Amino acid sequence: MLTIKKQSGFTLVEIAIVLVIIGLLLGGILKGQELITSARVRNLADQNTGVQAAYYGFIDRYRQIPGDMPLALAQGAIAANVTVGGNNNNLIDDGSLAEAAAMWQHLALSGFIQGAYGGNAAYVAQVDAPINAFQGTVLLGMIDEYMIRAPEAAVVRLGYVFGSNVPVNVMRELDVKIDDAIPDTGVMRVSTTAGVGAANFGGVELEGSAGACVTGAAPNTIWNINGNAQNCNAIYLY
Repeated sequence: MLTIKKQSGFTLVEIAIVLVIIGLLLGGILKGQELITSARVRNLADQNTGVQAAYYGFIDRYRQIPGDMPLALAQGAIAANVTVGGNNNNLIDDGSLAEAAAMWQHLALSGFIQGAYGGNAAYVAQVDAPINAFQGTVLLGMIDEYMIRAPEAAVVRLGYVFGSNVPVNVMRELDVKIDDAIPDTGVMRVSTTAGVGAANFGGVELEGSAGACVTGAAPNTIWNINGNAQNCNAIYLY
């Protein structure tokens, strides 16, 4: 008698089950990445909000600008261990890393932010300023190194620098969350500067790769998601 061997293999039902499982796994991975991005965006936004509240809270309590407050006055009003102060001209001077660094020490010793900051005018060590979730140094000061759209003119304004090393997709989502999603309009702008001298905070506000974070000419400038830049920076104008 002839014997017929059955060919072993997966049935359609088994294949369908495997495909469903793969789909669920991929969906979970994508959802997880989305949650991680959202958490990072929220962290950047919350850090800015906290600094803003601390800055204006300090002014309300002491009637002085943190960082600009003279050293002797700060030692008497805040704490004896304040080591740095400013020139008392009612602003954090444009390009002044000395006052920008002093600001963090004033805010911390007065209890408005957490941390211990040495007030180092070089502003290079992470002990002298807060860092963002991507290890980029943040900054607050008078600044005009941000993208503008004609006929707007560059004006020195008080701005919060989110810090470099931020992926462009996170920066774009942050812009959607707190502003208008456009890098050259609104209160959140992509940072731009031609140099790294003292006049522009030693390059702290630099975007990591010039031109890589945004694309297109006004009025069609957008965050360059397709470029996948991993070192972007932006400024929030107070």
